[in-house]
Amino acid sequence: MVFTQQSAVSINLVASLLLLGLVNFSIVECRRLASTGSDVTYSAINCRKHTAFLTDFGGKGDGKTSNTLVFRSAIQNLSQFANDGGAQLVLPPGKWLTGSFNLTSHFTLYLQLGAVILASQDEGDYPLIEPLPSYGTGRDGPGGRHNSNPKNYSVYCCFDDFDVVRVICGTEFVICANGTIDGQGSLWWEKFHKKKLKNTRPYLIELMYSKKIQISNLTLIDSPSWFVHPDLTITAPVDSPNTDGIDPDSCKNVKIQDVFIVSGDDCVAVKSGWDEYGIKFNMPTEQIIIRRLTCISPDSAVIALGSEMSGGIKNLRAEDIRAINSESAVRIKTAPGRGAYVKNIFVDGMNLKTMKYVFWATGAYGQHPDPGYDPKALPRVDRINYRNVVAEDVEMAGNMGGIEGDPFTGFCLSNVTIGLAEKHKKLQWNCTDISGVSSGVTPPPCEVLKDKGKMECEYPSEKIPIDMVELKTCSFTSSSQML
Repeated sequence: MVFTQQSAVSINLVASLLLLGLVNFSIVECRRLASTGSDVTYSAINCRKHTAFLTDFGGKGDGKTSNTLVFRSAIQNLSQFANDGGAQLVLPPGKWLTGSFNLTSHFTLYLQLGAVILASQDEGDYPLIEPLPSYGTGRDGPGGRHNSNPKNYSVYCCFDDFDVVRVICGTEFVICANGTIDGQGSLWWEKFHKKKLKNTRPYLIELMYSKKIQISNLTLIDSPSWFVHPDLTITAPVDSPNTDGIDPDSCKNVKIQDVFIVSGDDCVAVKSGWDEYGIKFNMPTEQIIIRRLTCISPDSAVIALGSEMSGGIKNLRAEDIRAINSESAVRIKTAPGRGAYVKNIFVDGMNLKTMKYVFWATGAYGQHPDPGYDPKALPRVDRINYRNVVAEDVEMAGNMGGIEGDPFTGFCLSNVTIGLAEKHKKLQWNCTDISGVSSGVTPPPCEVLKDKGKMECEYPSEKIPIDMVELKTCSFTSSSQML
């Protein structure tokens, strides 16, 4: 999956997303290149032989008329071309109100500049589905999850109140755009705050058991819950509950690049299942690159690893990360009962301003799906490298705590300069049940992060597979045409 940035409320994303991914997600970048006269040109995994516009099927972009049946009819019609060069459905400028609809493989959904998908405000448009097998229960309540998947479809995509896009068992699926998906999530946030939720809120984009997915040049706003469970601009009020920006969950080969996120929760939350359910599902998140991410999240992390990490998280790289007014930079969250591991994490280049913590790790992050977890299932945290970090206006440099009898090991910090806020904590480093090394860190870290003199923490030089994907140049004429 690849994510790319444009501006505060625009997503320029190229991604083969993941989210809630569960099996082998590949992420690719989709970037609009040019618009010359009536021709629109963009980069994508593959180009499509057939093109249609939503207006060809009777769609109305007035922001009031429901287009749910129009979307379903259009996609059903276009699905016949899956094995004949694929098809793309273009949304012209306008506000396209809709409930859920299903997408198919070898398919592109393209939102032109000025096109907005508006999620329906009718909760009945989002039937309940079973909880994720790697979670065992809903995140907002013990019941299922709101979604909108007609059971006769194995591959579907739905946009609901919170703009839920969902694809299951999909192959080569693209969302490319210069448009917006508006989840209109305030209705759901209000229910969350009033504790009226018995089931989990929908996510904005969710891809499962899929591969070769690309999302780019989108602006996603006001998701009911997690935005992408995939270059994007993602915004939500900073007090909106659980509005994680991007959640690669049990995914492999994911690129999140050039993304701007304003969130009420973690900007990027890397996960792999919850306690005994994630251990049983046993699908790690691995081979992830997060590059040129900009985050604003006053109450949460720029990048969170966990807390649901029971399938394991490994081989993650993050580079050129920027944060403003966020609670922490990279935060490791786990607890007894999670099992698995967080290992081989490499961070190179963070520029941070106005932070509560720079380095934060905890082995006491509670929250369990049910009492059936095994408290003896201890996670292993090892080989966590940070280098070239500059931060200013920071309350506390590091708050790092492992688990008694199960310490977090292999931390490496090099070339780190942290400027303190006027009202900073007297104790700048708290290190419990951790070990590692350091070099050139200001203010000086705990003794357990042993000063090794002049050295540099490792950052891998070889490319990961997702960075070697080559895109094609695609185009269409921006005028309606019937197939």
